[in-house]
Amino acid sequence: MRGLAGRFIESRSGAFAPILVLIMVPLITAVGFSVDYTSAVQTRSTEQAALDAAILSITTMDTASTKAQRQVAMQASYLANGGQGTATLNTFDVSANGTATAQAAASYAMPTVFMQIARITTVPVGVSSAVSKTPALVEATFKVTGVSGYWNKTMTLNGTMFGAAKDKPLMTIDYTYGKTGDPKGYGTTIVSVLTTDSAGKTVTTVAQKQVCKLVDSNTPAGAVIQTDVFKTKYYCVDTMYPAGGAGAQINVSQMGGLNLQMHVPSGNPQDLYSNDPATSNRLYKGAGYSTAAQKALDPSKYLPIEVASKTIVDIFDVVPCSETSDQAWEDGGNSVPAPVGNADFFYNVTGRCDFNKRPNNTRLTQ
Repeated sequence: MRGLAGRFIESRSGAFAPILVLIMVPLITAVGFSVDYTSAVQTRSTEQAALDAAILSITTMDTASTKAQRQVAMQASYLANGGQGTATLNTFDVSANGTATAQAAASYAMPTVFMQIARITTVPVGVSSAVSKTPALVEATFKVTGVSGYWNKTMTLNGTMFGAAKDKPLMTIDYTYGKTGDPKGYGTTIVSVLTTDSAGKTVTTVAQKQVCKLVDSNTPAGAVIQTDVFKTKYYCVDTMYPAGGAGAQINVSQMGGLNLQMHVPSGNPQDLYSNDPATSNRLYKGAGYSTAAQKALDPSKYLPIEVASKTIVDIFDVVPCSETSDQAWEDGGNSVPAPVGNADFFYNVTGRCDFNKRPNNTRLTQ
């Protein structure tokens, strides 16, 4: 057998060579086509991932950006993520309620290696992608509904701007105990909006002043009398700035993060944060309602519920779009968990939602 194989290899007749060539050409072609096909599949996968990343990136651009500006940014992101060829933004639309939708496609003529035997020099690789982004909070209006307790305290809304490393105060609600001597304690609350002027200085604008007192012979006619958990009767007088205002309107469209802080100088701890799992359970959050009449049909349905222990609260999620939510804080004088009636700081917050730069609420649809 070995001798036969040796004679076959050493043969000089040349009769087998043409046959071998004829056999190898289609074999090499088939293997080559397979290699090019595999390369095309891998390239398409890379192109798809790059286009998905690129179309998602332009949904966080400034709301005033034009389609042409988004096109430039999308192409740059596409290339940065390993895409080849051209990415085209076909549509970018924002509806009246702030819902954004976008569609894009990318194409690349991938050079072949083995397919050139068959005069196929390139293989077209095409991908497409689409996103939908629901409206997100752009404005929150806070209004105090009742604050009590023997301790002075301040609630602050802090916001972190896109690209910033540190948050800054956007609103304060300051309560000063009025030394009424009743079991619950009532005083004066001032709600202020904080903005920054061209010189970088903080400007404080009062939006609401609420004065709460015990019912006595000096109670003004027409005052709404309320009764607390200790059966104490009291009333509150609100002064809005400007007159008839809804409360402290805070623009949060440029904020990537929001948190609430309660500072109680006499408390332990002194500072409670909505984004601190050790103290967030002193915050109570309620369901959203559209009108006072809706709430009046079933008031218990909208009572604020205490945040679960060891929870980080995203304020964007607890301010409902186009609805009002009742919320409260327990300032630390009572242990928790406890019924919301034991809380000392009550307010409501109404949200307005629209298209904005936050990446949340964005999903790929294709």
